[in-house]
Amino acid sequence: MGQAFSIMNKPSRRKFIQMGSMMGLGAALMPMQFCTPAKKEEAIVTDPEVVKQTLKSFGIQLYSVKDQMAENAQETMKSLASYGYKQFEGFDGGEGILWGMTPADFKSLNSEIGVDFVATHCDVFKNLEAQAEQAAEVGMKYLICPWIGGQDSIDKYKAIADQFNQIGETLKGYGLKFAYHNHDYTFVDLEGQMPQDVLMDQTDPALVDFEMDIYWVHVAGVDPEAYMKKYAERFRLCHVKDAAAGIENPHERGVLLGKGEIPFAKLIKESQAIGMDYFIIEQEQFDGVTPMEAAKQNAAYLSQLEY
Repeated sequence: MGQAFSIMNKPSRRKFIQMGSMMGLGAALMPMQFCTPAKKEEAIVTDPEVVKQTLKSFGIQLYSVKDQMAENAQETMKSLASYGYKQFEGFDGGEGILWGMTPADFKSLNSEIGVDFVATHCDVFKNLEAQAEQAAEVGMKYLICPWIGGQDSIDKYKAIADQFNQIGETLKGYGLKFAYHNHDYTFVDLEGQMPQDVLMDQTDPALVDFEMDIYWVHVAGVDPEAYMKKYAERFRLCHVKDAAAGIENPHERGVLLGKGEIPFAKLIKESQAIGMDYFIIEQEQFDGVTPMEAAKQNAAYLSQLEY
């Protein structure tokens, strides 16, 4: 039986060898263009110039929902987290930077809802060390000065810059960073200089960071992207807030994200390359919707924005 099986299969084995030789020759002669489409497709997918991405995490300045925070801070924070916010930036609503909560309760709440409470706006010119101690205890990274008001001389801005350096030095001892949040008044010419330039130039980069409110820079007539690049690595946080076209009053141009003229996709992409770490939505005018609905719509917009 074994011999018969061997003899019977000799023709088929010979045919198999012949077919294998023909297939090998065919592969050798196959034109190269039949092999390249897969490589081209792979190149398109992995080319960083064409691959789009979205922000993995972004935050909200809680002042956007200040009335709701005053009514019930904990429930408001829970709702915002459910909209997709992964970061919070606070403000002192009258109960301190922890909103009347103990540090332990504050940390527990943010852990429960999966949010990093990155920073808070506060009066850094009063009770600085007490606020710094609280902020450090709950894991915040920044205390931010939200307002200095328009000054009437460049020398006064220089004096404020000196104060900023001192504040930054103090916060450094608590493992915190200091930043200043701009409005439009520092982008208006004064004595032949731009006050914002003075604040940037007169502060120590090791002690003072900046939070760019993109809306206020834009409505002041300055290009946010160009200014970020002028002072690369100095702006670590920003307020993402859109402005409508065709309205003269800078205080009346606020619209929900995507309804204005600010090119956020390009700004996000370019700013990340020069040091921007945190993108914080802020809304002060609400387009006929409630503040919470505005927060929800803004989160949906930014989570889907490709750049």
